[in-house]
Amino acid sequence: MLSSTLTHHHHHHHHHLKPVLTTPTATATSKLNEVVLSILEQSSSLQHLKQLQSFLITLGHSQTNFYSFKLLRFSSLKLNNLTYSRSIFNALHKPNIFLYTAMLTAYSSQSDYTSTFKLFRHMLYNGDPKPNEFIYPHVFKCPQTRIVHAHVLKSGFGGYPVVQTALVDAYSRFSSDIGVARGLFDEMSDRNVVSWTAMISGYTRVGDIGNAVALFEEMPERDVPSWNSVIAGCTQNGMFMEGISVFRRMVLFSVKERKNVPNQVTLACILSACGHTGMLQFGKSVHAYAHRYGLAYDSFVSNALVDMYGKCGSLKEARLVFDMTPKKRMTAWNSMINSYAIHGESIKAIRVFDELMKCRDENVKPDGVTFIGLLNACTHEGLVEKGRAFFKLMTNDYGIQPEIEHYGCLIDLLGRAGMFEEALDVVKTMEIEPDEVVWGSLLNGCKIYGRADLAEYAVKKLIEIDPNNGGYGIMLANLYGESGKWDEVSRVRKMLKQRNAYKTPGCSWIEVDNQVSVFYSVDKKHPRTEEIYTVLQSLVGIYSTCVAEDVA
Repeated sequence: MLSSTLTHHHHHHHHHLKPVLTTPTATATSKLNEVVLSILEQSSSLQHLKQLQSFLITLGHSQTNFYSFKLLRFSSLKLNNLTYSRSIFNALHKPNIFLYTAMLTAYSSQSDYTSTFKLFRHMLYNGDPKPNEFIYPHVFKCPQTRIVHAHVLKSGFGGYPVVQTALVDAYSRFSSDIGVARGLFDEMSDRNVVSWTAMISGYTRVGDIGNAVALFEEMPERDVPSWNSVIAGCTQNGMFMEGISVFRRMVLFSVKERKNVPNQVTLACILSACGHTGMLQFGKSVHAYAHRYGLAYDSFVSNALVDMYGKCGSLKEARLVFDMTPKKRMTAWNSMINSYAIHGESIKAIRVFDELMKCRDENVKPDGVTFIGLLNACTHEGLVEKGRAFFKLMTNDYGIQPEIEHYGCLIDLLGRAGMFEEALDVVKTMEIEPDEVVWGSLLNGCKIYGRADLAEYAVKKLIEIDPNNGGYGIMLANLYGESGKWDEVSRVRKMLKQRNAYKTPGCSWIEVDNQVSVFYSVDKKHPRTEEIYTVLQSLVGIYSTCVAEDVA
């Protein structure tokens, strides 16, 4: 849309240029346009761009907005070089509205809101051209929502749907302003599907799924992004079953009304829900659905499939999809490495990483998630030296800041190998406050090697971090009990009673005919274990007959 308006725009200005030799005729101009566009089509580097730029300057086009726009878009979109885009912009004495829009788009799409806002201020200060309705949506992504809002109201663009939608979106970024967003939404005279979706996404962003769904139900007309905003909202907020039931409705409607067929985004969200809940059967049916609609080889979907099969423990299927994915994104590599690592196939995880190192695709580069998988793999196999080497590779060669998970893995690895000096060294030199996982990993090592002194130190740290978690107190009591410090035991027990602490047991998901049931694991040290298990066995009997009746 922009470029066609641009071409017209450009023809009017053309004859004011100082001619180099002769005044170019309209045909010469359109010929040059064709040449420039075809050169840009074939170019891929800054070198190419600079050659084209000098060519245009020698033709006397250093100040032609149309060409500068094309060069700037190339630099931003194809080269991702915003510094160079800005130098093209700065070379113009009178950049027009399209150039401002292109530059602001480039900044805001890279989330560089400081530069976005500064350029917007510079535009206002210059006074020509004035912002139009396409400028504001980019500027509304900056944190200065209220300032820009006030300006829009003065500028007379406040009534444009595209501006109002951007405003709703801007105010719904913070839960404190969600009410303001809803107020603006309710006042809109001319709401379209996009503005409804913006409001729904606003609610899901702040975790208010109730309002999101309620608003979705009121929608006069829905499109695929509006269905997706609810489904993604549910899955991103951990409400997987709700997301799946909305998806089922979407599929039924799409068959009945012959529109709004789920797309790659929908399927990626649903596959993620299947992975998180361990619903392998349903995940397989989504895979079949993707095949039927020709989406199975979309990079989004195939990455999500690798992840889903991996999380559900179907490593063979995960690997099949992985091998059949031509353009693997980093997420697919990471899913494959992490799936192997989580399920104890450590050597395979490391092999996938070796493949990644041989792969000549400059778009894939290991990140923090990759190394979590690798460190986990090393911990499983007790590969201490390899694990330390990976940690070094990550920090030194790739310059990745270790996060708490990386430290947790490394300390776990060292603790399991009984290398407590080294583990404590890591804890001391960490740039982040050690968390529960770090102390917990150290504690596990202590249990294996019977280091009661260190264990006590670790548990005390755990209690400092989370005084209400009774599990830690119970551990401390058990530790003291094992080393015969009975007076200490009673002191800890008293403290627990005063705090009324509770224990959060582990939890397992079981999929019975697409109905997920959650069972909590019971601590074996429980005084009435026998009794509990007999109850459980009879329950399981009752449960299976109930399920049979349910399905029937």
